[in-house]
Amino acid sequence: MSEPATTPLTGKALLQKVKELSHLPRRETAKRCGYYTVTKNNQTRVNLTDFYDALLVAKGLPLDPEGTKDGRGREPTYRVSVHQNGQIVIGAAYTKAMGLKPGDEFEIKLGYKHIHLIQLDSDKASKNGAVDTAEED
Repeated sequence: MSEPATTPLTGKALLQKVKELSHLPRRETAKRCGYYTVTKNNQTRVNLTDFYDALLVAKGLPLDPEGTKDGRGREPTYRVSVHQNGQIVIGAAYTKAMGLKPGDEFEIKLGYKHIHLIQLDSDKASKNGAVDTAEED
């Protein structure tokens, strides 16, 4: 079996060390932060999963080990990425949380490095074709 070689850094100490070691590869950074084990054959194994989990917790994004409340799917992260085809997909968890239904329409307003989706009032929009403005944050 393998045993931890050192006590891994956590919290602010971990974030500071990662910042100091930003010029190094990920595996070396994780190793220097204490996220590795040494096997009985004296081989070093870096544990990137624990390292990344500790980074998320240190940044205030703790992971829920029990998963979602109903045990199905993933919890919303409120982060998306642009797909290869240029699309951004907003998952069902978000539309359900907002009470959206198929056919609900939105106006898209582009800003500098941000996108506003403004839900249109379907009754007013369909009657006169006008855009109903909603409150913006």
